[in-house]
Amino acid sequence: MALTGKGAITIWQDAPLHARADFYGWHNGEHMAERVGITGFLRGRRFAAIEGQGAPEFFTLYETVDPSVHTGAAYLERLNNPTPLTRRVAPHMVNNIRSLCRVAYTAGEADGGLLVTLRYDVAPAAVEGHLALLMETLLPQMLQQPGIEAVHLCRADAAASSIQTEEKKSRPQQALVPTWVVLVEGVADRAMLVSACGQLLSDNTLTDAGAIHIARGLYQLQYSRSAVTR
Repeated sequence: MALTGKGAITIWQDAPLHARADFYGWHNGEHMAERVGITGFLRGRRFAAIEGQGAPEFFTLYETVDPSVHTGAAYLERLNNPTPLTRRVAPHMVNNIRSLCRVAYTAGEADGGLLVTLRYDVAPAAVEGHLALLMETLLPQMLQQPGIEAVHLCRADAAASSIQTEEKKSRPQQALVPTWVVLVEGVADRAMLVSACGQLLSDNTLTDAGAIHIARGLYQLQYSRSAVTR
């Protein structure tokens, strides 16, 4: 289904085997509940990688009311006051990639249990043409393919994504910030999803339209949590 708000936070990361139990205990038992409890956060979903070159094992997507939430006082307060468990687990998280985004395009009637993520940058001179190609042609066509439930385009705010916080200081390396994120949600037919993305969103097609540093991965939903409304 379409994303629930106008903002999105996209996070890729790896948890080494020796830290896996702590990661699941933290992310399931504390971290995602904490995040969706912040004013303006609507839903969080974590996916685990199935395949993909350069694809970190975990992808987490937070949906927010709008991008102002990402630099708002409530979120920054949590980032600058990490819990003891966050301080213990965060140093073990590696290959961190994180973009605070505005949702430029989102459409769909249902959620998919499978997800293809594409992250990349676009040459400055090609931005307008690339955006038009995605929004007017490729993404609407993708949504019409069998087995595709939803498609989303998120564009990062590089300045907001680079704000230094106490939580970031506890991580072993600075996170990369891809500026374009395309997400395609599909149903159980993995081959159908991969084939559709390979045809309409191939590396060649995106590169010809100005994309650089393309990385893609195939993920499966592991955990989902929505904000509690009262």
